[in-house]
Amino acid sequence: MLVSIGTKNRAKNAAITNIVNNYFEQVEYIQLNVPSNVSEQPYSDEETRQGAINRALNALHTSGAELNFGLEGGVRTIEGNMYCCNWGALALKDGTVITAAGALFLLPEQIANEIRSGKELGPVMDTYTNEKGIRHNKGAIGVFTANLVDRTEMFEHIVKLLIGQYQFKKEHE
Repeated sequence: MLVSIGTKNRAKNAAITNIVNNYFEQVEYIQLNVPSNVSEQPYSDEETRQGAINRALNALHTSGAELNFGLEGGVRTIEGNMYCCNWGALALKDGTVITAAGALFLLPEQIANEIRSGKELGPVMDTYTNEKGIRHNKGAIGVFTANLVDRTEMFEHIVKLLIGQYQFKKEHE
């Protein structure tokens, strides 16, 4: 089975391969740098969800794979507080799209203010932690949960939701 992944981000790729390998055999992966067609820093659940859908569909159109994943992180505001939000999409070969969302966690006001000023979370986190490529491993969630949850684990939950919905759909066609 050919599975395409609409990003080359290491944390997102690990989440997809970790989960897909538990449910399918003889999987071949292709990692694609496809656009999300949304802002570099999505600012709502709707925009973040659309970015995941766009990545999954762009991966499908590029690869023609049986399963095509798009994962997208963004931010949303609730009562003046900024939270990270995360969405995933699975585009099937027939064009069907399945979506799911994951964990929400509060960003400290210092980080939220940087994002409100127009910056993207990934680079802000690199500066905040004095590390490079935070988004490829522990992510903001790792930093702000004292490493109890990393970015791969956060996205694994979404991938499980997508695979579960896919399997339910197949069983009930």
